[in-house]
Amino acid sequence: MSFDDIIDRRNTHSSKWDMMEAFTGVSDPDAISMWVADMDFRAGDFLQDAVKGLLDKANYGYFAGDGPAREAAAWWMKTRHGWDVDSALMTCTAGLGNGIALSLQAFTKPEDEIIIFTPVYHEFTNKVLNAGRRLKQSPLVIEDGVYRMDLETLEATMTGREKMVLFCSPHNPAGKVWSIEEMRALAAFCERHDLLLVSDEIHHDLVFSGHSHTPFAVAVPDVKDRLIMMTSASKTFNTAGTRLGCVTILNDDLRTQYRKALKAIDLSPNLLGMEMTAAAYSERGADWVDALVAYIEGNRDIFEEGIGAIPGLHAMPMQSTYLAWVDFSGTGMDMKEATHRVKIDALIAPSMGVEFGTGGEAFMRFNIGTPRARVEEAVSRLTDAFSDLQ
Repeated sequence: MSFDDIIDRRNTHSSKWDMMEAFTGVSDPDAISMWVADMDFRAGDFLQDAVKGLLDKANYGYFAGDGPAREAAAWWMKTRHGWDVDSALMTCTAGLGNGIALSLQAFTKPEDEIIIFTPVYHEFTNKVLNAGRRLKQSPLVIEDGVYRMDLETLEATMTGREKMVLFCSPHNPAGKVWSIEEMRALAAFCERHDLLLVSDEIHHDLVFSGHSHTPFAVAVPDVKDRLIMMTSASKTFNTAGTRLGCVTILNDDLRTQYRKALKAIDLSPNLLGMEMTAAAYSERGADWVDALVAYIEGNRDIFEEGIGAIPGLHAMPMQSTYLAWVDFSGTGMDMKEATHRVKIDALIAPSMGVEFGTGGEAFMRFNIGTPRARVEEAVSRLTDAFSDLQ
């Protein structure tokens, strides 16, 4: 296959394309959908083979557990990320959204405060509020062009009502790869304030040259008794529709508590998610990911160069993910005008930065996990839409 192949996903029940108007207000048939974190590439042959294998069996009844998925995930973590972890410590959930929501239910109580570092993946906020917990936003600060946590300011605001940190690593929406030193500082902060730490590492495979993702459990082994690790093949291989996430809890008591909460709602992984995860975390999957990351890195270079040539626009340097974070504050115009130019003039549907919390108000997020021709077209349209700034 080629990542350059244009696949028309309209009218295929795709959220990214068929719900574009509902979520972004952009309805033109020539619009480029660049909002939700979902790629436009054809699934790898190894995934197609797994699905065909199910079809050939012609049986979709009860299956003998999620062991193959957990074992494949353990192999992947050791082989790709240097994390030697026992698959028996993993618990499969119906996607990481479910895994995060279940963590809130299992380990916190209504009115407990949950810390997030904003701007950040908007579903953190939704999960916290839907669970009836209180949201505590700690705005990230920009230093040398990239985000860093401001733990000093956060420290001064602590009340004792805080119970958990939701951490995004690598960071969505900015593509930041956190350093081991930054993770150690966060772990020490959690230790001082007796906080559980949920590390959502769903973008862990999509890291560009010159950078390296370190799992939190590897970066700070001593944090194991308060750490909940969240991983999944879904973002790497674009299999979110199969709804399978992997939650690894090293502490025995916390893991028992988590599984008890999962058992209480009687929710288990599905057969397709298990089969596709096992197929993804393989040698064939590794080769595909290497090619994918190289391709997205090329998209990043084109997008960042194009944005950088438009006066007043600035793309935060992407170290990972396929999500570009663009600052419009330098244009001198308000976001209503900037949004009109992007959505109406350029016919591009991005995610609005305000959705990601405090600090995101002047930004938009653009999904470049799409064939290069679309990225080039998006750059051309944005250049035209802001041509009066040239």
